[in-house]
Amino acid sequence: MKTTLLLSLGLLSIVSPLSAGNWPMWRGSEGDGQTKESGFPLTWSTTENVQWNAELPDRGNSTPVVWGDQVFITQAVEKTGQRLLLCLDRTTGKQLWEAGTIYREPELTHATNPYCSASPATDGQRVVVFFASAGVFCYDMQGREIWKRTDLGKQHHIWGNGTSPVLAGDRVFLNFGPGAKTTLYAFDKATGKTLWQHDEPGGASGEEGNKKWLGSWADPLLRRVGEHHELLMSYPGRVCAFDPMTGKELWTCAGLNALVYNSPLYADGLVVSFGGYGGMGVGVKAGGSGDVTETHRVWHLPKVSQRIGSGVLHEGYHYILSDGGIAECRDLKTGQMVWSERLKGPGPTGQNWSSLVLTGDGLCYAVNQGGDAFVFRASPKFELLATNALGEKVIGSMAMSDGQIFIRGHKHLWCIGAQK
Repeated sequence: MKTTLLLSLGLLSIVSPLSAGNWPMWRGSEGDGQTKESGFPLTWSTTENVQWNAELPDRGNSTPVVWGDQVFITQAVEKTGQRLLLCLDRTTGKQLWEAGTIYREPELTHATNPYCSASPATDGQRVVVFFASAGVFCYDMQGREIWKRTDLGKQHHIWGNGTSPVLAGDRVFLNFGPGAKTTLYAFDKATGKTLWQHDEPGGASGEEGNKKWLGSWADPLLRRVGEHHELLMSYPGRVCAFDPMTGKELWTCAGLNALVYNSPLYADGLVVSFGGYGGMGVGVKAGGSGDVTETHRVWHLPKVSQRIGSGVLHEGYHYILSDGGIAECRDLKTGQMVWSERLKGPGPTGQNWSSLVLTGDGLCYAVNQGGDAFVFRASPKFELLATNALGEKVIGSMAMSDGQIFIRGHKHLWCIGAQK
């Protein structure tokens, strides 16, 4: 029976092989910030290599996703209570349709984190969005509602939420958190039915002012490990893995602090996870059983710099742009720093919350809150190739597809591509 389910789930890749050239989820088709494509523009400005820019109705932190000739982005309109999914024409940037809901109940968040900060996810047939307390919604590619889940409860944390749906085979994985209710869900992609759920201890929303914050903003990462699949997850205090079919916890490893902002990564049998806010870092071998802290933990860093965005792995090294705007390279085998370099452009701040993207030609792309974007080589020797300024606040991450770069600012959605 389980073999049949695995075949139907199609877990050999996170999304269909037909997704090549698309950017279907927050961190791309494999959920790790990487694309096999190469040859993206190295330089741009508000005029150079700009295919189009589309004005947005309000600020926002989510990342666009791309499938074929459609670009999708989530958008809150704060005055009206609208929580929307916008669909734009990839060629022109013209809005094709919008769908969504209205949610006017009070929902705790931070001033820097507008509602609808979660990114959409699509498989080319449907688009799934997470509107936090308003629920999870699934639409077809023309914006018609297929299903919705408005019965999941409320999100409640002083810094709000931002976890995004992950599509794999016939299901949707979602980290519903942080807050008192912290639940990892597996939904049926066709119907929205709950296939399984894992409830994690929540709480410590930060309202008390005692700095006893707790929470995970990480998205799960699905990977094949040996002859089976593991759904990798980072939680306060630990990294762990679940059976994606049943939700059974396979293993757990201690080593993270109480706040986890970025998502786990996996390469060469090793899971890499970092906490934030003066947090910890850990590298652990996947494939274990039970508590593997003593047997599978390869390295542990008791304190690392603040990082909200997620990094990338390439040829034995981990790269990230930290909250303070410092690019780092660490040895994957030991966790030790190889180099760290501050990246600063002409923008008003070098602070960074976005995640790195790694291209097929080994280049890292990052954009900070000052609207400055950097291109540096994924190499144990630091080499900055370009600094590009948009002059607009950017908190979301880049999406890369068919030679184009999509960047969501607080005022516009930009499409960057080589001008012919």
